[in-house]
Amino acid sequence: MKTFDLTVIITSFHSRDKIFSCIESIEKSIKIIVIENSNDEKLKEEIQSKYQNVECILSKENLGYGAGNNLGLSKVETSYALIVNPDVTLNNDAVNKFFLSINNLGDFGIIAPISQNEKYNNFNINEDKEIKEVDNVKGFAMFLNMKNLKQINFFDDNFFLYFEEIDLCKRLKKNNSKIFIDPTIKVSHLGGTSHNSEIEKPMELSRNWHWMWSTFYFHKKHYGYLTAVIKILPKLTSSLIKFIIFLITFQKFKSEIYKHRLSGIINSVLLKKSWYRPKL
Repeated sequence: MKTFDLTVIITSFHSRDKIFSCIESIEKSIKIIVIENSNDEKLKEEIQSKYQNVECILSKENLGYGAGNNLGLSKVETSYALIVNPDVTLNNDAVNKFFLSINNLGDFGIIAPISQNEKYNNFNINEDKEIKEVDNVKGFAMFLNMKNLKQINFFDDNFFLYFEEIDLCKRLKKNNSKIFIDPTIKVSHLGGTSHNSEIEKPMELSRNWHWMWSTFYFHKKHYGYLTAVIKILPKLTSSLIKFIIFLITFQKFKSEIYKHRLSGIINSVLLKKSWYRPKL
């Protein structure tokens, strides 16, 4: 059995419907660390009894994407790590092709695949075959050079959801570490479906809150408070108008969405931490 200098990290939150397909797509010789943010003891037991190469760690609280991945990355002893979302499955040759890319590139920070289910950074998978250096990649699948990631202390824990991979890429670039997309490496990514379907509504409210909070925090962190305010102001105005419209037309869930957007904006502008968590 071929061995790889690689550990796979899967950060999960109520992802029972997806995570087994994800694990099954990964070669059995590769160590996998699952960070389960829901503290589901039964899922942990089921995963570890079924797969000898998988360690499931219960985070004790919902850490979100960035901090959950950081917990997994802190356990990695290999030279490389592959972060994948629970709703991702790898093509049979994906891992081999990641290591072929390493041989071609030399030093790097991140290598990302493309998804067969979506356009990725306007990358034409039918025409483009060459590896491209880019400013940032999406976080559903990222092959990490641990040496370079350790130099920037991995993800910023202040992000609970959204912008954490863009922030990671930006800090890597500032540290003279390169980021690539390799169109020969393909995965299947369902997108926005990592969690079980029965918790969709609370997750949608959470996504809207954190999209606003993280938008402001990211721009404040990298470009200053005033720029962040200018960036968020149109979203504040739009969210307020839509909240009022949906409220007076008795569209309860839609009004809740924009109420949560407003809350995320206000909390970020007031420099409060990203405290909101899905109410399940």
